[in-house]
Amino acid sequence: MQVNSSSTLTILHDGQFWVALCEHEEAGLYGARRIVFGPHEPTDELVLAFVCGRWDKLGIRMGAKNADGETGMRADRINPKRMQRIVRRAIEAHGVGTKAQQAIREGYEAHKGECKAQEKDARRADEQRRFDLKQQKRKEKRRGH
Repeated sequence: MQVNSSSTLTILHDGQFWVALCEHEEAGLYGARRIVFGPHEPTDELVLAFVCGRWDKLGIRMGAKNADGETGMRADRINPKRMQRIVRRAIEAHGVGTKAQQAIREGYEAHKGECKAQEKDARRADEQRRFDLKQQKRKEKRRGH
């Protein structure tokens, strides 16, 4: 079994900072990551050190699939009006933008969901701790201590 994978690094200036856009595609899955270098243009040595030292630790979340892989239908057999509906729903669900922007947005949304779950667990633990403390104080008052 042969697995094709490709990675690209694009460095651009977004108006304020120099940014590296790291894209990785493997086995039909696509992922991207945005890294901010700073206000000054990165040197070749800095970029080489980044690629050699940090590329494998980027944590690119693979998830975006090709549109053909999702529908599983051949485009020439679909009614044109049905195709319009499929395209409209896909744009509404994923939004307009480049593939890299969509992958970065999906990564942000996944991270946001993880953070919300952690905050919820921490809040519940804090409420339980306060409740236990309140119950302990009530017991102590009841005993007359």
